[in-house]
Amino acid sequence: MHLLLIGYMFLFIDRPFEVWPWLGDLHVERVYMLFTMGVWLIHSGKRWIPNPQHLAYAGLAFAVLACWAMSPWMDRSQPLVEDWFKIVVFYGLLVTTVHDEKGLKKIVVGFVFVMGLYLTHSLREYIGGRHTYRMGISRMIGVDSTLGDPNSFGASIVYSLPFVPALWRSGWGGRRGRYLIGGYAALCALCILLTGSRGSLLGLLLFAMILILGHRKRFLWLMIFAAAAPIAFVALPDSLQNRFETIINPDVGPANAKESGEGRIEGLLNGFSLWSSSPLSGVGPGAWRPATGSGVESHNLYGQILGELGSLGVLAFGAVVGCFAWNLYRCRALRKEMPARPNDLIAQIPGAVGLSVFLLLFMGNFGHNLFRFTWLWYGGFLIIARHCLELRLAEVPEPLAEVEAEEFDELPEGWVYHTG
Repeated sequence: MHLLLIGYMFLFIDRPFEVWPWLGDLHVERVYMLFTMGVWLIHSGKRWIPNPQHLAYAGLAFAVLACWAMSPWMDRSQPLVEDWFKIVVFYGLLVTTVHDEKGLKKIVVGFVFVMGLYLTHSLREYIGGRHTYRMGISRMIGVDSTLGDPNSFGASIVYSLPFVPALWRSGWGGRRGRYLIGGYAALCALCILLTGSRGSLLGLLLFAMILILGHRKRFLWLMIFAAAAPIAFVALPDSLQNRFETIINPDVGPANAKESGEGRIEGLLNGFSLWSSSPLSGVGPGAWRPATGSGVESHNLYGQILGELGSLGVLAFGAVVGCFAWNLYRCRALRKEMPARPNDLIAQIPGAVGLSVFLLLFMGNFGHNLFRFTWLWYGGFLIIARHCLELRLAEVPEPLAEVEAEEFDELPEGWVYHTG
């Protein structure tokens, strides 16, 4: 069952049926998911892991359905709603069939492996001449059409990066594993730079600074980073250099690049405007363009929630983030009770998920990422990791009870009672 889930991760992320149309005609993804669900029905290892985050996701699903039902643009929103509920179904399969350490490690490593294949495939196509020309520059794109846009592609890479230090610290794969992890990190950085996505670059820099400042040799790594960053920047083509320079000096780039940056703020303001006209349910999921008359999406998570899901969405999304925080707090408390294995992969996964959620919230300032698979998949990883840590703690023998003073009185003179 675990291998089937990893196989679906590949189909969902790399989406080969969008690269080769004849596979799309065969509806490979749909057939594969139906087969996986059939196996799930007869699978004897299903188990429900109690966690309040399930209720938070149920609340978000209710909000999406309710806001969609009340939207004047139901027909326009239907594809997005259907695709998002496919992610919900996968989440259900994940949390009911993965409930031990071995299974979770396999899923997480499989996810990073799938991302590596996706990036390698995309880079190969980019070298072969496949790219998009936008904002006056040639930009790398993903091989798929669903999340292959330069900004979405770059964001997907950034959200996967926190699992790199988790795998590294755990010692996964020994020396060969270190080479693979380091290669994946380098591939991620290269692809992000080639996308020309300013938001993804900011996410990469933020991730790097958090990693460096959390290291005990932070000053050494800061010096290395300060020396390497200019070299990497100079190695880029002039067009990409100008593109990234617009982050701090918008006037060096074309006018549309400056307008694109300002559009993120406009997305937040438009979200407030849509919410004021329909405070309960917003305009409906995926109805941003017809509701605003804009040719682009909100490019802002918070404007997207307010405008498309209204107050229902704000409450539901707040509950999801709150449950992330609660589960992270509980995992941290459990780790403190088991100091003997602080670098084990299971103990590292909650921190990776926490950093990914932080990056999702940060990059939400310039990206509409509400309906990304990441929120549900990573939530599933966290729920299972907490469950595994609780099981591990339950297996620790209880400390020997203290001996009452009167018990010592019964010992012969000169004897010493010790519990070792």
